[in-house]
Amino acid sequence: MSNQAALSSFREEVRNWLSANCPESMRKPMKNSSDYYWGGRNGKFQSEDQRLWFEAMKERNWVVPYWPKEYGGGGLSKEENSILQQEMKRLGCRKPIVSFGVSMLGPALLKFGNEEQKNEHLPKITSGDIRWCQGYSEPNAGSDLANLQTKAVDMGDYFLVTGQKVWTSYANKADWMFCLVRTNSDVKKQAGISFVLIDMQSEGVSTQPIQLISGASPFCETFLDNVKVPKSNLVGTLNNGWTIAKYLLTHEREMISSMGDAQIEEPLYETAVKSLGKENGQLSDTSIRKDITDWSIDKLAFDLTLKRAGDETKAGHSLGAKASFLKYYGTELNKARHELIMKIQGYDGLEWEGENEGRIARNFLRTKGNSIEGGTSEIQLNIIAGALLGLPRK
Repeated sequence: MSNQAALSSFREEVRNWLSANCPESMRKPMKNSSDYYWGGRNGKFQSEDQRLWFEAMKERNWVVPYWPKEYGGGGLSKEENSILQQEMKRLGCRKPIVSFGVSMLGPALLKFGNEEQKNEHLPKITSGDIRWCQGYSEPNAGSDLANLQTKAVDMGDYFLVTGQKVWTSYANKADWMFCLVRTNSDVKKQAGISFVLIDMQSEGVSTQPIQLISGASPFCETFLDNVKVPKSNLVGTLNNGWTIAKYLLTHEREMISSMGDAQIEEPLYETAVKSLGKENGQLSDTSIRKDITDWSIDKLAFDLTLKRAGDETKAGHSLGAKASFLKYYGTELNKARHELIMKIQGYDGLEWEGENEGRIARNFLRTKGNSIEGGTSEIQLNIIAGALLGLPRK
């Protein structure tokens, strides 16, 4: 059988399997991030259909279909994974799990972790047993991340970690944290950083949620008070954590760039029709109709760019500074979408408490954080200007 025939056969198999195994409720747009299944020791399914969908994908090894089979993945080729994603999108299938372990830590471990670390942590990510959070930013080390001061002192068999992290998304619900610590203060700041894995149940770890303008509290302060971290939890080599951090950041920015995914919220046109109605078969408000058309064209172009970037990544090429472009534009696209939704809804979009729990206004406000998390938009533009456009620095 030729390769093309094999892929066609695989597509038919995937289409039939998804139709038979993805519940109808898992093919509908999500209201917000609370509709995701996050996994973890204390993870809870929002519905029986969500559980069935996750279990079906896990049994098929398609939770992370492109990871190697020996680490709990599906071992799919680039072409096969592309077909699976296309067929899931065609049916509107939700992701079986959303996880920082999948989108950020996993790729870093695959590249920099040793076999013991891969075998220990990757299968627990694909099975949804462990939920991860990211310990990067600090009160005085946000955009200037290399200025971090959380210290890890070598105590022989373990590191003793002391410091504070901030904007640690879902730290109060996470089981483990991948964390940047300073292991050498006598060298250039980027050269004295190491990348370690910390069990959040360790003595000395505590968290405090931070309430956002939207009223939600996904971010936390994380305090590390003389936390013992085994030497086996050091990823890569001592004082080489900055290399890992930069690699992981490209995956974080790629993840944030996809926040405008159509799986969250219904299509803009359908939202507009429900609120504004039609005249002569078209959306009655011509201004809104133009705005939606302009946004949809931008979204289509960005989707194709994301696909190309994804193909490059799966082919083994690093996105590098391109991730900053994806993060910046994806952020702006997502903000523009929610601004359009607010415009469409008018006064109704200002509801804060009530039947819809202020979902429209709260989601709109939440998108403002997209241009801060994962590196501010200003930082991304500086990276784009220097690394991609070659513009001179002042």
